[in-house]
This record gives sequence, structure tokens and C-alpha cells, in this order.
Amino acid sequence: MAAVSLRLGDLVWGKLGRYPPWPGKIVNPPKDLKKPRGKKCFFVKFFGTEDQSDSLGLLCPVSNLKMSWSLESAWIKVEQLKPYHAHKEEMIKINKGKRFQQAVDAVEEFLRRAKGKDQTSSHSSADDKNRRNSSEERSRPNSGDEKRKLSLSEGKVKKNMGEGKKRVSSGSSERGSKSPLKRAQEQSPRKRGRPPKDEKPVKDADPHFHHFLLSQTEKPAVCYQAITKKLKICEEETGSTSIQAADSTAVNGSITPTDKKIGFLGLGLMGSGIVSNLLKMGHTVTVWNRTAEKCDLFIQEGARLGRTPAEVVSTCDITFACVSDPKAAKDLVLGPSGVLQGIRPGKCYVDMSTVDADTVTELAQVIVSRGGRFLEAPVSGNQQLSNDGMLVILAAGDRGLYEDCSSCFQAMGKTSFFLGEVGNAAKMMLIVNMVQGSFMATIAEGLTLAQVTGQSQQTLLDILNQGQLASIFLDQKCQNILQGNFKPDFYLKYIQKDLRLAIALGDAVNHPTPMAAAANEVYKRAKALDQSDNDMSAVYRAYIH
Repeated sequence: MAAVSLRLGDLVWGKLGRYPPWPGKIVNPPKDLKKPRGKKCFFVKFFGTEDQSDSLGLLCPVSNLKMSWSLESAWIKVEQLKPYHAHKEEMIKINKGKRFQQAVDAVEEFLRRAKGKDQTSSHSSADDKNRRNSSEERSRPNSGDEKRKLSLSEGKVKKNMGEGKKRVSSGSSERGSKSPLKRAQEQSPRKRGRPPKDEKPVKDADPHFHHFLLSQTEKPAVCYQAITKKLKICEEETGSTSIQAADSTAVNGSITPTDKKIGFLGLGLMGSGIVSNLLKMGHTVTVWNRTAEKCDLFIQEGARLGRTPAEVVSTCDITFACVSDPKAAKDLVLGPSGVLQGIRPGKCYVDMSTVDADTVTELAQVIVSRGGRFLEAPVSGNQQLSNDGMLVILAAGDRGLYEDCSSCFQAMGKTSFFLGEVGNAAKMMLIVNMVQGSFMATIAEGLTLAQVTGQSQQTLLDILNQGQLASIFLDQKCQNILQGNFKPDFYLKYIQKDLRLAIALGDAVNHPTPMAAAANEVYKRAKALDQSDNDMSAVYRAYIH
């Protein structure tokens, strides 16, 4: 977004990370909240993202209109802001989600109330002036009817100069006979600029957007109680637990890093972003990678260098690993100078690789047999989400270790789920990637069918973006295809690996996976066309050769 001239009280569209621009208002931040260093930014409160019923009534600095605000707010760089009115039509055209529409409705309701407040104030001022004029006329001994002029709000007064009589509309006469206070009392709560008592704020906010924004209010006690707590643990009917992290980038210092020494093995597309966010949030990190040169950048950012996986594990309290496939995961633990050689009682190992349940169970057994603690924590996302600290983490295994990792999970992801015993996270992750990979293959199939039947691929994307399938994933991957840009955000070879493992998972429980099997064949063809190291969207090329 281009930089614009903005000031306190302006309505704006604010953009955070990968999320679409959202309507909000520039306000003063809480007194104890420091402004981030660097580029110019404004503190914005967003409309329509309430996730609780008791929203706060804050005073609008422009119109002195009291209204219900969302608790969601954040510092936004000025280049990520646009004036609300100038870009309203543009934003509504490209965003059609239910929650987005609720946010826009909240802004429009705010504007209607503000306008009603101004009109009410104007009418009240006119009534006061008219009463003073009438009183003055009555007090003048020589004043005549032809000199008397009475102006009433919402009514017309006509004079008959010949007879000296006034003809006043019945509506105006009734209104004029009442005091402004009486009229204000008879107005509905909405007309007076406040929502009715039984009116509930907009709910059902997008949970992703909720966690991307750090809740801030004019009441520091509410805000900092949430920040101090850091995370929320909620038991679900399925027995799973979710640690939902506050945004790690919205406000400096929102995460208190663990005092434990952290190790990290594997600096690929996902691992690099994870380590970067761990360092930014103040964690002490020792890194190792098979290609040592990849460690250099992180050493410059403050990381320490480990010469072998065994050395990293032996010198750190908790060691994370994120590698490509089951073979790499096993080699990392069981190979020469591997993780297992550094494990001793109390050492913790967290495998974030996407592998099958049998592999992760085997690794857990050998780690625990040496007195170590084990947690599997594969991540759902891509390179961009990893860089933004917005991954979804699926964990299983040692529950105590899961909780010990809370500050790390907050730094690298927006949400993490605890799914019980070892193997559950691996299964769930394969299912998630199976759905994603099959969907990507279907998108590519649709775009190529549109092309060969003489239909516009761009128009197809526009139609999909206005319908129920609209999503950031859909839009980004289609744009990749239309632009011929297949720079890897999620390697095609890895999504094919996950499809293969998901099909094997189905076979193990005698459950059919025909859609995944068909998608897998398309990815295998794409690999045969030398697309392995391109983005998964390069599966498109399997349809055009």
C-alpha cells in the first residue's frame, strides 16, 4: 500500500501480514504501550473482530460518540494503511467473506451513529436558540407579530403578514412544544448514538485474524493481564488441547522467551523462518544444518553454531528438528554424530518434520530409552507463514514438554494443538496435506480445462474469488500459475511425499483414498517433468505437456 497522509481519528484500511486489508480507526495507544522503532506507524483499532460479548465502550476522538469497539488493535506501518472512504469500493469488491462484511457493517453503523449525533446536536442548538429568541420577543413591549420569526428543527413556520397569524405544521407544533430533554428521552437508544441494551456486538470473528492481532484496550489491566498470561489452553470435546498464541510481531515484547537453551537442526524453507522468529523473540538458539553455509546468516543474527546434531543436543535443553522426509528424520537421530548420541536423561527432542506415524513412534522410543523426552510437532504452513511466525503446530507426545515449548511455539506459530499420544500429530498432518495437495491438483486441472475450452483463466480466478472457495491459498497459487512463477513456497516433491504417506495411512486402516491417489499420480507426472524443486503449484505443468 502506498504511503498516505493520515491523522488521529481517521477511518482506514489496515493490512497485517498475509491478511486482507481490514477496516479500522486510528486512535491513541494505551499509555504504557511503546511505539515500535523504525518506520512511521499508527495505532489502529479494528472493527468487527470481537470475540467476546462484553466489548468496551470507547470515546471516539472525532465526534465524542460513545460506541462499542472491538478489542483487536495493533501498530500498523503507514505504508500499510489506506483511507477508508477512498478505497471502500475497491476493498469490498475484492473481499466477500462474511466476517469481512460484518466489519464493514460495523463501520457503516458507526458512521450512521456519528451522523445522527451531529444532527441531534445541531437540532438541539437550534431549539435552544429558538427558545431564547421567543423569550426575548415576549419581553419586548413594542414587538409586533410581523417582526416575530420562529425557527423550529424538523418543522416549517409560515407567517401570514396580513393577519399576523402563524400557520405551523402539526408535526412541528407537537415537536416544538416539547423540550429537547424530553425529546432526547423519547428517542430510541440507537438514535441517541448508543446501541440498544439487547444488541450484541458482531461475533464469530475470524480466529486467524484474532490471533494475528494483539488485543489492546484503553484499560491496561485487561490488556496486560492477557499479555502476561501469554497463552490460552482450552480442552475440546475430542480431548485435544490448543495453545493459541498472541501475535509475536504486533507489539515488541509480547513474548517472554524461555530461559532454556534451544537447539535447532535443519534450516530449509520452514526451519529458516522458525529460527529467525525464535531469535527475534529473544531465545538463545544453537543451530546446525547439513549444509553449514546456511548457518552463517543466523550466526550473524546471534545464534550459536553446533558442529554436529549430537553436540547441539548435548549443549541445549530443548532441541527442535525440521527435515524433509522419514529417511532424513531417522538419519538425523540414528546416524553418525546423530541426536541419539547427545541424548541423556532430561534432554528434550522435538521433531517438527512431516513423517509417517511409524517413523515418529520409532524415534520416540529410542529417545525415551536413553532417558530423553520426546514431542512430535509437525507444522502446517509454507515458507511465507514460517517467515511471518504464523504456522499451525500439531503436537503429540510428552505433555509437559509441550508446555515447556510454549514460548517457542508462540514465536513460530499462531496456534498449536496437543493431540495426545505420539503418532497422532503425524497422522493429522498427513491428512491436512492430503487435502491441500488434492485441492491444488484440482485447481490446476480447472485452469487448464478453462484454457483448452477457450475460457479466460483470469476470469475463472475472479469467479472463484467471489464464491465459497475464495481463500488466500487459492488466490496465491492461481496467481503463481497465471504469472508462470513457480518459486518454491512448498516444494512439489514434498507434497507428493505427503500424498504417498497419506495413501499408505489409508491402506493401513483399509480406508479408500481415491482422490488422493489420483492427485498423487498427477504430482508424480510433474516430478517426471523435472518440477520437483518448484512450488507445488507447478503441478499445473503436468496438465499441459
